Amino acid sequence: MKLEVVHLKKHFENTKAVDDVSFSFSSGQIVGFVGPNGAGKTTTMRIIATLDEPTSGDVFLDGVSVVEEPEKARHLVGYVPDALPGHSDMSVQEYLDFFARAYGLRGAARRQVLEEVQEFTNLTGIREKMVNSLSKGMKQRVTLARALLHDPPILIMDEPAAGLDPRARIELRELVRVLATQGKAILISSHILTELAEMCNGAVIIERGHILMAGNMQELITSRVPKRTVLIRPFAGQEDLYRELLQLPNIEAVRVVGPEIAAEVNGPEDMCCDLLVHLVQRGFRIVEFKQQRANLEEIFMSVTKGEVQ
Repeated sequence: MKLEVVHLKKHFENTKAVDDVSFSFSSGQIVGFVGPNGAGKTTTMRIIATLDEPTSGDVFLDGVSVVEEPEKARHLVGYVPDALPGHSDMSVQEYLDFFARAYGLRGAARRQVLEEVQEFTNLTGIREKMVNSLSKGMKQRVTLARALLHDPPILIMDEPAAGLDPRARIELRELVRVLATQGKAILISSHILTELAEMCNGAVIIERGHILMAGNMQELITSRVPKRTVLIRPFAGQEDLYRELLQLPNIEAVRVVGPEIAAEVNGPEDMCCDLLVHLVQRGFRIVEFKQQRANLEEIFMSVTKGEVQ
């Protein structure tokens, strides 16, 4: 299963909410959709979910056009919006049963799906509670359960962790990981970039309706951070190690960070290996030697300008 966004545009009068956006990913991948408020994330996601029509361009869900065949496309995508259900007159069971019927599930098959989805999202114990009385975390589980009723191969999640407490965010993250191992292609937006980086293997960064970067997470990090920083903790002789590092070629900056020394290595990754070998040969007893990774927050700050439309 593959999701392809092809030259997507969506204009509202003089505002170009989405302006020639293209990206793609496949089953088993979790892709973070990152951008400031007003970047065009929700508009793009709503078009993928067939809730809005594009001004031009298209989205293909395993070759099915959301423009030409929206009814067929809807069976391939599950949408978790940022707005949570607020139905005061329906229980969790009634709410999910309504949508299961809307998806065309009947009889024993519908009852089995409801049972399996509620068990997977840990809603079994609260199925008789009214939806409007639930906490935000539980409402988010109900919204996810609704999106999974027809077992879609593609899942679109718009700010699913917004406002959740730490435990609810962790549980949601684990559910998303399990869904990816089941072969679902997942596009998820969030402003909590550290959490996205922990669960995603790819990212799309968008601002003012334009894609700034897109690709594999490791490729994005490498492309933005050519220099590598290694953290070195010696058993003793920190000052001697500091002086030694200052004299080495390809070491562009050295600084003390508590018990560690951070050294900026300008070159390919194998230079870090060579550096460790050199220090050991020089008699330094190294307790810890690790490469400091760039993160999604640093990449986001380096490529975006904070502009809104």
